[in-house]
Amino acid sequence: MTGSVRLPSRRSRPLTPTARVRRLRRRITLLFALTSAVGLVAMAAWAVRADDVRWRDQMDRTMSADTNWALGLLETDEDGRLDAGVLLDTAGTACPPLHLLSVPPDAARDARRIAPADLVVEHAPREPCLTVGGAVVRRAAAAAVNADEERSLDGRTTTGEPVRLLALPFYPPEAEEDARPQGALVTVADTAAQQAGHRRLAWRVTGGCALLVCLSALVGHLLSGRAVRPALEALDRQESFLADAAHDLRTPAASLRTLAETALRGDTDSTDVHRRTLRLAEGMGSLVDGLLTRARLMSGTAVLAVEPLRLDQLVEAVLEDAPTDGHRVTVEAREAVVVADPDLVRRAVANLVGNALVHGHAPGAPAEVEVTVAADGPSTTVTVEDAGPGLPPEVAGALFDRFRSGSRSTGLGLSIASWVAHAHGGSLTTGPGRRGGARFVLRLPSGERPSAEG
Repeated sequence: MTGSVRLPSRRSRPLTPTARVRRLRRRITLLFALTSAVGLVAMAAWAVRADDVRWRDQMDRTMSADTNWALGLLETDEDGRLDAGVLLDTAGTACPPLHLLSVPPDAARDARRIAPADLVVEHAPREPCLTVGGAVVRRAAAAAVNADEERSLDGRTTTGEPVRLLALPFYPPEAEEDARPQGALVTVADTAAQQAGHRRLAWRVTGGCALLVCLSALVGHLLSGRAVRPALEALDRQESFLADAAHDLRTPAASLRTLAETALRGDTDSTDVHRRTLRLAEGMGSLVDGLLTRARLMSGTAVLAVEPLRLDQLVEAVLEDAPTDGHRVTVEAREAVVVADPDLVRRAVANLVGNALVHGHAPGAPAEVEVTVAADGPSTTVTVEDAGPGLPPEVAGALFDRFRSGSRSTGLGLSIASWVAHAHGGSLTTGPGRRGGARFVLRLPSGERPSAEG
């Protein structure tokens, strides 16, 4: 019986560190947008509500002033009956429409609440500019009478137009303090313009909030991107370092294993095996040291111990230690002082010279390398030029890319040299030499010349 291997689903697969950082960025953006949206919606709701209250209060104050003025024209005859003659002659009630409603004497003596149907319409305009249903007018008047104070409410005309009704209760002459209202005067005002303006404001506020939320999301996305950029760059450097280390250590590790297996079988001279193993171990040690130095430079953890130093003397010392046997190396070094880290600059120069000795000649022919040290105003240059085949166009453009070796086997040293130059505020450039080979120029800021007494 054979079983099938169940592969993990895409959802169950763990996310890579880069994917987790990017997911964190999306969540930060979403949280930023949601926080802004909540605040903006709350402010928008408050602004719309405040505008609604404002225009209603303003209209109520205007209607209340007009109604109180009209109420002063209302009279009562000797029998206590309402006399609206002066009101009709002076103010008119067609526009704005004024309705006069009274409470029947029986209902006025009763302590119960006055129902809208109990009110008697003493006067209603015959041809009002705003025709409102009698039930709405009665309801407004009953609310004012029962509350014993001014009342307002929204309504609609018989044609569906929005209106505002205000009811003002009135009392009989020489009424006692606890007397019930004798009736109410109801006025009507058109609110179409005010409500249209309120709707326009609401739409503008809504559109502005939507725009601000989108802008907030964009700003949050940019800010979160800047926040997680160092983490992404660190992960990129880590992945690049691991890839370089795996690639560069794979071949010498395999060779070392082969030598060990050969020594165990006794197929060759042990002295030769030991010599080759020692040489391979030294090469691996140098390679590991270079990888670690490059990793420290890329991560920014390498601290520069800068000091004034004679660059010409440093270059001459590097050439004395370089494996120049069988090669022709010429030096033209003028006195030059730079302020730099001696160990890092020595490594950069050694990498450039070593690269020229290894790759700057045809197979079987000795290398011809020229090293020049010269002060050029505010900077000092170290030029390493060989007479080899030169750099292929497809390789020359990628030699000094950040976090990337131009060619895996030789680009590590050039990458370190480039990082050393940039760490000191200088540069490393390449181009064709005078004799057809490669020409590398390391440029470092010049320092002050030491005094004679020092």
